[in-house]
Amino acid sequence: MHVRVTDYDPRWADLFAREAAAIRAVLGENCVAVHHIGSTAVPGLAAKPVIDMMPVVHSLAAADAQSAAFEALGYECMGEFGIAGRRYYRKGGDERTHQIHIFAEGDVRNIGRHLAVRDYLRAHPAEAAAYGALKRELAARFPEDIEGYCDGKDAFVRGLERRALAWEAERAAGR
Repeated sequence: MHVRVTDYDPRWADLFAREAAAIRAVLGENCVAVHHIGSTAVPGLAAKPVIDMMPVVHSLAAADAQSAAFEALGYECMGEFGIAGRRYYRKGGDERTHQIHIFAEGDVRNIGRHLAVRDYLRAHPAEAAAYGALKRELAARFPEDIEGYCDGKDAFVRGLERRALAWEAERAAGR
């Protein structure tokens, strides 16, 4: 897979909104919410132009029953794909355009960490800029090596997640 990082594109919010509507239609009453997550959800942040979406559902089993409907929208079902309790779908093949990360509403750890990182980056532009610079450097160094790109981000992302969760805990405590 070719690794390409681009400047923030304000159209990403509209692309998310359109796709989220289709996802809500597929999931029906099982859908609690659909969140825009990942780098394309952070205004100003350089990103791979792939829209990450996190539907939250009442039942993973009911979501699993909609695999054919997701395939009709162009998604490939990848199962948990390395995260227990997640249902991962991707669209666009090697030139991926969208990714879906479905979690059950009781999975507060995974839901919370994705939202905390997004909100933290939105509230901390210097962190977002540092993350964007790292992604650009890694994309230049590993243009055809998605594993190398991801491995290069790993330590930064783990630290980012720790900072974001601590920040979110402080916000929740009213500090």
